[in-house]
Amino acid sequence: MAIQIALLPGLLCDGAVWSEQVSALSALGKCFIPDYAVLDSIGAMADHVLAAVGSERVLVAGHSMGGRVAFEVCRRAPERIAGLALLDTGYQVRPAADAGECERAQRLALLELAPKKGMRAMGEQWSPGMVHSDRLDSDVCHAILDMMERSTPEKFAAQINALLNRPDATALLDEIRCPTMLVCGREDRWSPLARHEEMQARIPASRLRAIEHSGHMSTMERPADVSAALLEWAKWSMEQETVDG
Repeated sequence: MAIQIALLPGLLCDGAVWSEQVSALSALGKCFIPDYAVLDSIGAMADHVLAAVGSERVLVAGHSMGGRVAFEVCRRAPERIAGLALLDTGYQVRPAADAGECERAQRLALLELAPKKGMRAMGEQWSPGMVHSDRLDSDVCHAILDMMERSTPEKFAAQINALLNRPDATALLDEIRCPTMLVCGREDRWSPLARHEEMQARIPASRLRAIEHSGHMSTMERPADVSAALLEWAKWSMEQETVDG
């Protein structure tokens, strides 16, 4: 049984972030990777995904900001989701008070830098926290910078707005009933493993796979390990579809 698989990229990411996973999953179904263009809210991105995949049931995987979009897709159309995969992501709203203002200031500082110095220069300042410390001058890191350079300050501004005003998915965790795979780089400093453990404890039908020797960009840092986890998830979800169908 073939099924459509939506792979949702994160902030300033494009199809390159899912390249290895598309190769692994394409034998099971048709892979779709959205371009958010200048959509400036998580809800608008979720609507775009739902419109693009049509009325059939779909497997939805989201990395980083894409995980937040995946949550919103699930909130809006749970009956259409055959399986959910959440990679190196979060579920809570931007915190209040000083922590929230600190996040806002950091994001806006990068946003201000992008049109002045260019997207690659902005990425060079931003990227050290993205990957495992062993990969700071690696081909993976350079590929991430190339990906950022392909984007624009306008897209960056829209996506920063979406993240600063992200919806809270806390209550949704208890309501998710489809097979759900949580994947996280063990050394992810932005979306730590502990947060994924919290999600796994609350989502009824969920599994957690920690990706060793990986930071936030697990799909590119350890592509084979991530692909193995997503193949496990896709087959599990499709088996459940057969049982339920």
